[in-house]
Amino acid sequence: MIPLEDNFNDIIGKAMRGLKLTDAQIANSAGVQAGAVEALREGKWDAAIARKVAPALGLGADALVASGEKAWAPKPIAIDGLAQFNTPFEDMTVNSYLVWDPASGEAAAFDTGADCSAMLAFIADKKLRLTRIFLTHTHGDHILELDRLKEKTGAPAVVGSREPIDGAEPFDAGATFSIGKLRVETRLTWGHSKGGVTYVVTGLERPVAVVGDAVFAGSMGGGGVSYEAALQTNREQILTLPDETILCPGHGPLTTVAEQKVHNPFFTK
Repeated sequence: MIPLEDNFNDIIGKAMRGLKLTDAQIANSAGVQAGAVEALREGKWDAAIARKVAPALGLGADALVASGEKAWAPKPIAIDGLAQFNTPFEDMTVNSYLVWDPASGEAAAFDTGADCSAMLAFIADKKLRLTRIFLTHTHGDHILELDRLKEKTGAPAVVGSREPIDGAEPFDAGATFSIGKLRVETRLTWGHSKGGVTYVVTGLERPVAVVGDAVFAGSMGGGGVSYEAALQTNREQILTLPDETILCPGHGPLTTVAEQKVHNPFFTK
């Protein structure tokens, strides 16, 4: 399985930056020494300190401790009609996805990753027809292969209208699309980026939500544009989906809505 994207100190750092809090401010609120907060932020695990710091950061203490102790990972997920591709990009890896209608063989890509070769080979092997490329947001690691994927498949690309780019047709969140008999609903989940879109696909054996960097298994992309908006739109647009919904993040492994309600420190206060 692809490892979790964030460690406990990544989670703490994202919350601190989002809330614009210093070590001293958190220490004062949590009743600990500033040096203890700094050590935690820099990766020195201390469960007792983490439990005290979590409320000051609006994080769920149990979920944060589980992250620090590496006590949780999502259960493996596999369904017909969904494939995940994980490719290296600089010092990390990034995901892209293929969703297809098993009855007709019509398929759509969600983001491109840093190398679409495996996706192209999968399309050819399964004899699928790629009819559209959906972009969750326009950060470079998610769209690096857009030109190549379009050229090799002839499929047009679409992107949320708050993040227009050359080579993709903009749409307003709330629009719906189809992949054969599958339905694709679009939801605005901004905050990490200014126009992030979550794509909710129904018609497979379970609902699927391709969330980009809005939510990770056990973490989230963070508030690159607005931390408050990221938290709010994730809660309202993603965590209100049915518990069995498969979440397809831009980094890290697949997870579900049910798992994130229990195991994501950002949403288990």
